Amino acid sequence: MEKLRYSVTVNAPVQDVWHSMLDDASYREWTRVFNSGSRYEGGWDQSGEIRFLGPDDDGSLGGMKATVEQYRPHEFISLRYTGQIVGGVDDTASNAAKAFIGAHETHAFKESDGVTTVDVELDGEEEFVAESRS
Repeated sequence: MEKLRYSVTVNAPVQDVWHSMLDDASYREWTRVFNSGSRYEGGWDQSGEIRFLGPDDDGSLGGMKATVEQYRPHEFISLRYTGQIVGGVDDTASNAAKAFIGAHETHAFKESDGVTTVDVELDGEEEFVAESRS
């Protein structure tokens, strides 16, 4: 896996950006750009499990599941992926799932003078990395 890094600056206080990204209703809104119908089940509590769900290309329920490794409100969140969801069923045994298990994703939030920067790092498989660069 290769580490991908992204950064975005938002003209809003860190609390507003944090809630816009992680609250259920606003999460569904901003993630629909990537996958209409995206949502999560579970919560952002440290050590808790969270499932990121949405319709796959064939209309079945797909997604990823993760453990929240670190949760510092308005500052930092770290996820470790523990499997995928295929056809609505947890998958930790397929080769695709095994290649993904253990991947990390972090979001660091920093505010200065009412402007928030969000730095994202995530482990990406070669296919995903190639798509993100084209």
